[in-house]
Amino acid sequence: MTVSLDRQFFFRSVSRSLFKGSLDPARIEGMNAILDYWDANLATADRRWLAYILATAFHETAYTMQPVRETLAESDSRAVEILEAAFAAGRLSWVKSPYWRADEEGKCWLGRGLVQLTHKRNYEAMSEVTGIDLVARPDRAMEMAPAVTILVEGMLRGSFTGHRLCDHFNAEREDWVNARRIVNGTDRAEKLADYGRTFLAAMRENKGRKRREPV
Repeated sequence: MTVSLDRQFFFRSVSRSLFKGSLDPARIEGMNAILDYWDANLATADRRWLAYILATAFHETAYTMQPVRETLAESDSRAVEILEAAFAAGRLSWVKSPYWRADEEGKCWLGRGLVQLTHKRNYEAMSEVTGIDLVARPDRAMEMAPAVTILVEGMLRGSFTGHRLCDHFNAEREDWVNARRIVNGTDRAEKLADYGRTFLAAMRENKGRKRREPV
């Protein structure tokens, strides 16, 4: 029998350890969406995977646990303005071709979601994973359900960089630092490792029959 996560304990723990003692409804909604997907599809899988998935969303969304647009802008046009200014100032030296610029159809392939999905090829790949035509409607990566699927399945399958969760967390290996390679090389890898361990420490089995929500 699969035993679910004690969510009341989980939320109480991460509220103190990661959210400065306060969890707003949006953060709870975002984490519940990830936990619900996990329970429905991966309940018996390694919980270190779940912890690192949550850590990735925590970092990639600037701690909001909501799908966000790159730069946290409220619109694509504003995000493009911010990215263009940063690129012109030399603050995006690793970018060879500005992927955020509108293509011939006027679509922008800037980062969106719970994990920043960029470049048209990745929207094409995630269209197959989600069953949603993200090429026709890239803005749908900002919706919670597809954003969760992209985050979880992308990390499981190695869709982003070729690295998968099972490469870094398995029976022989537990590598919280290099797990960052699943999404983005080693950028902020130590921080992500700490976040992942903190999420894992907040996980315990629910001994009751019903899932209890935070109060």
